[in-house]
Amino acid sequence: MQVIPVILSGGAGTRLWPLSRKHYPKQFHRLTGGEHTLLQETALRVQHLAAPIVVCNEDHRFMLAEQLHSIGIKPAAILLEPEAKNTAPAIALAAIKALQIDPQAIIAVFPADHVIRDQHGFQQALDIAAQAATTGNQLITFGIVPTHPETGYGYIEAGDADFDQEERDRNKGDAARLRPRAVVRFTEKPSFATAQQYLSSGKHLWNSGMFVFKAAAYLDALQHSAPAIVEHCQAAMRAARDDLDFIRADAQAFAACPSDSIDYAVMEKADNVRVVPLDAGWSDIGGWRAIWEILEKDASNTASIGDVITINTHNTLVHNDNKNKLVVTIGLDDLVVVDTKNALLVAHKDQVQDVKKAVEEMAHCEREEHLFHREVHRPWGSYDSIDNGQRYQVKRITVKPGASLSLQMHHHRAEHWVVVSGTAVVQVGEKESLLTENQSVYIPIGETHRLTNPGKVALELIEVQSGSYLGEDDIVRFEDTFGRV
Repeated sequence: MQVIPVILSGGAGTRLWPLSRKHYPKQFHRLTGGEHTLLQETALRVQHLAAPIVVCNEDHRFMLAEQLHSIGIKPAAILLEPEAKNTAPAIALAAIKALQIDPQAIIAVFPADHVIRDQHGFQQALDIAAQAATTGNQLITFGIVPTHPETGYGYIEAGDADFDQEERDRNKGDAARLRPRAVVRFTEKPSFATAQQYLSSGKHLWNSGMFVFKAAAYLDALQHSAPAIVEHCQAAMRAARDDLDFIRADAQAFAACPSDSIDYAVMEKADNVRVVPLDAGWSDIGGWRAIWEILEKDASNTASIGDVITINTHNTLVHNDNKNKLVVTIGLDDLVVVDTKNALLVAHKDQVQDVKKAVEEMAHCEREEHLFHREVHRPWGSYDSIDNGQRYQVKRITVKPGASLSLQMHHHRAEHWVVVSGTAVVQVGEKESLLTENQSVYIPIGETHRLTNPGKVALELIEVQSGSYLGEDDIVRFEDTFGRV
């Protein structure tokens, strides 16, 4: 019987704008100041278990695969959701896949964007949860031991641990404290006064959104309370198809699936639900204040990441994501300052929850800063839009070793490429040429072309676009290594 991690990587993280954006959300960023992204930290945290099943959406598939590959983790499967349907269907897809791997599989479900500081404490709670799921056929959720009266989380009211007083006496300390408890009820985000009562009661835990159970037990519970989800997820997986390293659930079958969270669809209805208390430095990184709270701070209680100088700055977070810029703060208190290449956020720490309102306003105004960074990642590399104006745009393009862009053409723009470093194989029409540093090529409007890096180091070039329309949707693909035709 295997314990298979299921990593859910579908969130957008709008409260962490301008770093987290729709096409580059928070799980793919190094938000905690370490060398790994949140996704990588999640995968490394459970690398002692079986190979993970990862559920993500179409837009992030190549980024996700590359980040896992870079830390030496090969997933058992990367499942692509045709559309967002909340956590209950996403976990159902993973459970169905897990049963194909092992009919007795236990799955341990973790969002890709959480932080857990105490690996030992986490491992201890995970072992206890897996044992309970194995022997008792129980649906286990993790409840975070609260540290303050938080109003931003749902709560779980826990009953007594499922063992008698004699066993409790034999297991004093952490092991006893972490044993599964019956769930009395799930409650919604409370008022501050209610949260204070929950904290003082000693019976309430934060709802973490992490779970452990047999894959079959989850599907059985879901079949009982939400049979339509099981029906459509099974149909979507029966008709799924392989696409490179990904498994695409069938879009038509999945479109008919109801959207619901695992809490509403299963955990609040099943009678075999237990909660394991977890006290391991957990955070769901729900906003910039949470980032400030978990980062190391200086003598003025200020946390900073990137090229930053702070003078007379107190209780503040300064996050500089722009490698080519120095950020200096003077005389600030209780603020959040986040700088990126094309957007700057300055907010009071007590009002950072309203970042989501700013993102909604950008969408309403049809701006793109909530969707893309200036530097955009693609499966073949990345491009950085370093300048633009009337009828022109300049990009710095980086192509990974051995990678190739699609064979394509544009209706409205011409392009001029200048190689900065590396070697490029360029196809324009029927002609193919090899370019090295300081050499250039011109691609007329309407001409088919392809760019390839045949070398062992990254290829960097400057692209100058000119024409009447310069949008990214002016691309007609004829051939593509990454299946985007």
